[in-house]
Amino acid sequence: MSAQPAATAVLPRAQPHETLDLKEAIAIIVGIVIGAGIFKAPSLVASFTGSEAWMFGVWIAGGLISLIGALCYAELATAYPNAGGDYHFLSRAYGRGVSFLFAWARLSVITTGSIALLGFVFGDYTAQLLPLGTGHDAALYAVLSIVGLTWVNGLGMRSGTATQTWLTFVDLVGLALIIFAGLFLVSNGEGSAPAAVAPAASASAGTPAIPPMIGLAMVFVLLTFGGWNEAAYISAELRDEKRNMVRALVWAILIITALYLLVVWAYWHGLGMQGMAKSQAVAADLLAVAFGPVGEKLMSVMVAVSALTSINATMIVGARTNYALGRDWPVFGRLGEWDERREAPVVALYVQSVAALILVLLGANEALGGGFKAMVEFTAPVFWLFFLLSGLSLFVLRRKDPETPRPFKVPWYPVTPMVFCAVCAYMLWSSLNYVYSKDLGGLNAAWIGVLVLAVGGVILACLRRTLRA
Repeated sequence: MSAQPAATAVLPRAQPHETLDLKEAIAIIVGIVIGAGIFKAPSLVASFTGSEAWMFGVWIAGGLISLIGALCYAELATAYPNAGGDYHFLSRAYGRGVSFLFAWARLSVITTGSIALLGFVFGDYTAQLLPLGTGHDAALYAVLSIVGLTWVNGLGMRSGTATQTWLTFVDLVGLALIIFAGLFLVSNGEGSAPAAVAPAASASAGTPAIPPMIGLAMVFVLLTFGGWNEAAYISAELRDEKRNMVRALVWAILIITALYLLVVWAYWHGLGMQGMAKSQAVAADLLAVAFGPVGEKLMSVMVAVSALTSINATMIVGARTNYALGRDWPVFGRLGEWDERREAPVVALYVQSVAALILVLLGANEALGGGFKAMVEFTAPVFWLFFLLSGLSLFVLRRKDPETPRPFKVPWYPVTPMVFCAVCAYMLWSSLNYVYSKDLGGLNAAWIGVLVLAVGGVILACLRRTLRA
């Protein structure tokens, strides 16, 4: 018999390539982490801590905890570089069932919901600058932001990362403006607070050694630091990944921590401790003192740019979870297609954006808007559950897969990952306590996350039955 014609040979499937440099990786991480939280959370932290020492202490602690977590992820990402990130770690440690539920949660609510909510943040602040007069300005701007950034990222990884670098730069310029205003333009401390945030009687007198609400303050600090773990999704595309993954995570967290401390210092220097604690919009109040009425418009521009920066970065990393899902489950095979020319999982990106747009439409509905935003908020325990499982996977994989080379090993093992896992467990407990005290449409909010996982479990059972058939 003659040999099989060469034309019928199966071509190798396109895979992610090492295309990102260290600067681009840092821009993605910084862009995900620095969101609207730094414009709001410092006032809450100030009110919960009650003293300058404790306020700055919890922000430093947030940076240290994030650095500890980053070192844990650096070991996982350098030992198992994969576009699936957490999905891949969970799959290797616990099996495909757990990783599927994780991917389902991200696609249905966590990542897509974050993109939709950030779209509304962009829309709310852009509508203040450029009102359209439609009655649905925020939703329209949200749609435009998602469609526009989907188009940018659909052009390819080069386009997406270039946009991310510039957006992150503008974002940092905005934070630098806050720092400059608080430290150099407004320098009379408590007396500089506007009437709306004028300090009440000093709360620092008689402040206990450990503030009773220190735990709640840490919750908001860690939420403001959240997102650095998404670096794991670009591990397969990072040049010299074995060295640059550690560098990207460490440098990004050091930059973020330094910026956060400087911003908090600027708020404190400009408004005073009590002015911060009483403020409903601490960044806007500071800029109003420094620049007058122009400060409000500057604040709107800064928050809008920050939202765009986070949307773009979330799109880049979020699509890679969907890509990994499609690569592992044939029924979602289209999601697992990698466009080699554009160096991106384009189909996965489009599906993610369509899901986010559907959530935006739900949020734009007056009857459903509050429920949509609450649903995203109330699934926080699901996020922290999988974050905890990812941390624990470091222990599991060291025992289960000891032969795999680990170019970077987390220092002071097992204490370092134990601290990280303990923080994740605390955040899971705190988020469960929060949602348990809320309800959505008469249903206790704690069931929302259970429902998301239950739907994913039903889909998983159907998939497994189909594969056995």
